[in-house]
Amino acid sequence: MEEIRENKPFIEQRADPYVYRHTDGTYYFTASVPAYDRIVLRRSDSLLGLAKAPEKTVWKKHESGEMSRHIWAPELHYLDGKWYLYFAAGEQDDMWKIRPFVLECTGQDPIEDAWVEKGKMQRSDDDIYSFEAFSLDATILENKGERYFIWAEKVSVGIQISNLYIARMESPTKLATAQVLLTTPDYDWERRDIWVNEGPAVIRKNGRIFLTYSASATGECYCMGMLSIGEDEDLLDPRAWKKERYPVLSSCREAGLYGPGHNSFTKLPDGTDVCVYHARPYAEIQGDPLYDPNRHAMLMKVEWDEKGYPVFDYRNGMV
Repeated sequence: MEEIRENKPFIEQRADPYVYRHTDGTYYFTASVPAYDRIVLRRSDSLLGLAKAPEKTVWKKHESGEMSRHIWAPELHYLDGKWYLYFAAGEQDDMWKIRPFVLECTGQDPIEDAWVEKGKMQRSDDDIYSFEAFSLDATILENKGERYFIWAEKVSVGIQISNLYIARMESPTKLATAQVLLTTPDYDWERRDIWVNEGPAVIRKNGRIFLTYSASATGECYCMGMLSIGEDEDLLDPRAWKKERYPVLSSCREAGLYGPGHNSFTKLPDGTDVCVYHARPYAEIQGDPLYDPNRHAMLMKVEWDEKGYPVFDYRNGMV
């Protein structure tokens, strides 16, 4: 097993970290950079090797119009024999007009080959609601031969609240079904400063799918919640999902880590599950937390309890 040490940053100043382990065992890393102006990729033969791997900018923001501000939370996926990057972006003249966009790689090397813009993610033909308001943090869940798009979107009327939605995918760039509401901020820990559910990530074990997500504003109160469902159940039935009453990971003064969230999952070669997330080394933030650069990518080994549920514990180690 690769060495996992005590509570130290894995990769500094990289928020919303996403690690993908390809079928050949190669690890890829991407994340939001503090300037929110580009998409970067790293590649390594090992998970820990990503920390010192060269980083390449594979796409830069536009100067105006769509995709010209707030380039957030990219994820790298390999679908139908092609590489795709999913990310959120705003506009220079309307910086909170955040929507989900897709890039497609022209070849089989996502680091060296060119990327082409596929535009905004397309909703299904019978859906008039999705991606009309602030929408971000998309991830992809594959189950029983189907793919599902899971993302955060604010309701488009009244006081805007960020919910999580799911839809089945028709293709890597279009949804097949209308959105289904998975979770809305129900509890006090999801409503600190801002009512938020965002940043979904998928891990599975023994026939059960677990979906972690992030809640509240992006400062010390940011934390991780979790939903779960059996893999044989209808993923588009919100009543089939079980939502945990309390956060599964939150700030810890003892560990010196604050605002943990927006995670992804990967595996070591021996099958050990690892949670990749961001956190800050301090609680007090000057100004808007969104523009504080010190959200560092961290690693945590995932343990499993007797019920078969994941356990997120700072004592399980960091890099």
